[in-house]
Amino acid sequence: MNVPAYGLPTDVKFCKECVMPSTRPSSTNEYQHHTRHKHKYLEFGEDGVCSACKFCKAKFDGRIDWNKREQELKDLLDKYRSKDGKYDILVPGSGGKDSAYASHVLKYKYGMHPLTVTWSPHLYTDIGWHNFENWIHVGGFDNYLFTPNGKIHRMMTRNAFLNLLHPFQPFIIGQKTFAVKMAVKFGIPLIFYGENPGEFGANVSIDQNKFTSDPRENEGYRLQYVTGKNLNEVYLGGTPVQQYLDEGIALGDLDPYFPANPEDVEKLKLEFHYLGYYLNWHPHNTYYYAAEHTGFQAAPERTPGTYSKYNSLDDRIDDFFYYTTFIKFGYGRTTHDAAYEIRHDIITRDEGVALVKRFDGEFPKRHFKDFLEYTSLTEEKFWETVDTFRDPSIWTKENGEWKLRYQVS
Repeated sequence: MNVPAYGLPTDVKFCKECVMPSTRPSSTNEYQHHTRHKHKYLEFGEDGVCSACKFCKAKFDGRIDWNKREQELKDLLDKYRSKDGKYDILVPGSGGKDSAYASHVLKYKYGMHPLTVTWSPHLYTDIGWHNFENWIHVGGFDNYLFTPNGKIHRMMTRNAFLNLLHPFQPFIIGQKTFAVKMAVKFGIPLIFYGENPGEFGANVSIDQNKFTSDPRENEGYRLQYVTGKNLNEVYLGGTPVQQYLDEGIALGDLDPYFPANPEDVEKLKLEFHYLGYYLNWHPHNTYYYAAEHTGFQAAPERTPGTYSKYNSLDDRIDDFFYYTTFIKFGYGRTTHDAAYEIRHDIITRDEGVALVKRFDGEFPKRHFKDFLEYTSLTEEKFWETVDTFRDPSIWTKENGEWKLRYQVS
C-alpha cells in the first residue's frame, strides 16, 4: 500500500484538557500541498496540554482586559469608517453563525459599512442556502457571491480527493483568495475575519490581532503568493499547475484559485484582523446572536460524524472533508467540535470523550451519492482511494476491519 508521507507523530497522545490528538495538522500552504507533503502538527507543552487549550484559557482567566481590547477595536474602526456610507470594511463568509455575527456586530453596533463576500460552496445544502439568504435579506447586507467554473471546480475537487484525500481543498483555497481580490477590486483596506486561528492551535500569540508576514506565524494563515514560482512547483488539487496547462486548461481558468497580486495588496495597505482578538468569541454566543439578528437556523438533524447541528452546514461536500481528515489523521468531526466546546466550558472532557467514542468517524451516508456524482467516481474507486491513505502508524486491520491504534480516554 503506497501511503503518503505526512510525517505523523510516532507517539500519538491526546490533550489532557480537551480531546484533540497530536496528529492534528496545522494549516498548510495549499500551493505546496502534494502527496509527499509533510505537515506540522499541534503543539503540546510538557504538561500535556495542547496549544489551542492554552490559547483559549487566556480568554477567560483574566489575562486579557476585554474592555481595553474593545476600545482598541473602536479606535481602529474610527480610522477606517466612511462618512458617506461607502464600503469601509470587508467581511468574508457564508451566512453561517460566525460570519453573520461578525458582519452584523461591525455594521449595527460599531457603525461600519461592510461589503460581505462569499466563495460559493461546491454543492449548497438546503439549510446552507436558507441561512445565506437570511444573512443578506434579514441581516441586511450587500454581498457578492462568486461561483467558480463548475467544470474546473469539479475536476480540481476530484484531483484533490485522489491525490490528497482532501476534497475540500478548492473551497479552502477560494476562501483564502477571494476576499483579498474583492478588497483590492473595491479599494477596501480592511478585512475582518472571526475567530483567531490560535483558538484551533495555530502558532500565534494571544496578543496578535491580525495577519502578519512573520515567518514564525503558522504558514497556512500567511498570505500565499505564487509570483515568480515555476508552475511545476505550484500545486492545485495535488497536481502541478503546468500539468493542467499541458492538458489544455487555460491559465485564465485557474486564475480564481491564485492569490491577488502582492503589489496591489501592498499598494492598498490592506490589513486583516480577527474580531475574536477584540471581542471574547464564544460559539454559543455567536449562534444565539446570529439566530436573533440574521435569521440563522441550525440544521433540523444532527450532522453525520458529530453531535452538532450548527457548524459547517453549507456544503454537501463538507461531510467528506471531516471524514477524510479522520482517515488521514485519526480524528474526526466530533473531536473537532468537542475539543472546541470543552475549551469554552460548554461540555466537560468526560462528555467529550463519550461523544468522540460514539460519533467520531461515522460515515456520512446522506450525501454520498452527490459526492460520487460530483467527482465522477465509482463507489469502488472511492473506497480504494480512502484505504490508500490509511497510515499504518495509526491504522491496523483486524479480522478484515480497519481500527485506529489509539483511542482517546
